[in-house]
Amino acid sequence: MALQIAAAHAQWFLPFVLPVCLWVIWSDLSAMRIPNAAVLTLAAIFLVIGLIALPLPLYGWRLVSLVVVLVLGFVANMAGLMGAGDSKFLAAAAPFVAPGDVAGLAIIFSANLLACFATHRLAKYSALRRLAPGWQSWSRGRKFPMGFALGSTLVIYLALGAVLGA
Repeated sequence: MALQIAAAHAQWFLPFVLPVCLWVIWSDLSAMRIPNAAVLTLAAIFLVIGLIALPLPLYGWRLVSLVVVLVLGFVANMAGLMGAGDSKFLAAAAPFVAPGDVAGLAIIFSANLLACFATHRLAKYSALRRLAPGWQSWSRGRKFPMGFALGSTLVIYLALGAVLGA
């Protein structure tokens, strides 16, 4: 899969984004919520590192993507299609994605979502559940901690971009 993101851009972003995505994954699995502080940290990373890593015109357009995804996520949340934390995380993650990679990112997300869902359900209904007995995601019925898939998808995308990027 050829990615449009420049390898150098992904290499700049990945070390800063990885710990925040791990925080989002852990928080959503354990508490079924994505902390606002994590979302704001992710956005701040783009605001600072983006200025270093990206040319200014590209930086500006990527900020526009944050606003567009935030508005769309707000509408999706109001319609009950997704959680507020998921919507805010998607908006904060949007500027890290090269516009030409949206279709490729959808493929990465689809495969990763299936893997995350299967992994979560396998752990939920096996002895692995005892490793984290207090996690709320075990007892929320059919609800799935989407931050698990969203956070890991951003990490996978940037890792692939760091190696296979333009």
